[in-house]
Amino acid sequence: MPAWLIPVLKSVLPYVGTIVSAAAPVFTKKSADAAANQAILLQQQITELQAAASANDAHIKELAIQMQNTVEALEMGASLAEKRHQWILVLCILAIIISVISLSIALYIFLAR
Repeated sequence: MPAWLIPVLKSVLPYVGTIVSAAAPVFTKKSADAAANQAILLQQQITELQAAASANDAHIKELAIQMQNTVEALEMGASLAEKRHQWILVLCILAIIISVISLSIALYIFLAR
């Protein structure tokens, strides 16, 4: 599992329930006498749909802000990891050079006897 996936899931999972509940609102049901009050029922359903759309919009904006913060944190973490990787690479090359020099000196001393 990629290391970046865990922070993303941790930041998104608290909002999944809210998004699902906002995406599936309970609308006014048609009753048996709906034919008489169809205009009122239609207006009430339109109002409910508008309220649900507004709530969804607010939740989507909040989720987008959280995702933006998560992506920025991931980019900063990746940048730090890249810098550490470069530093470790330099240290490894330095260790190889010192090892080669030490081996050369040891061989010279051994063969000079």
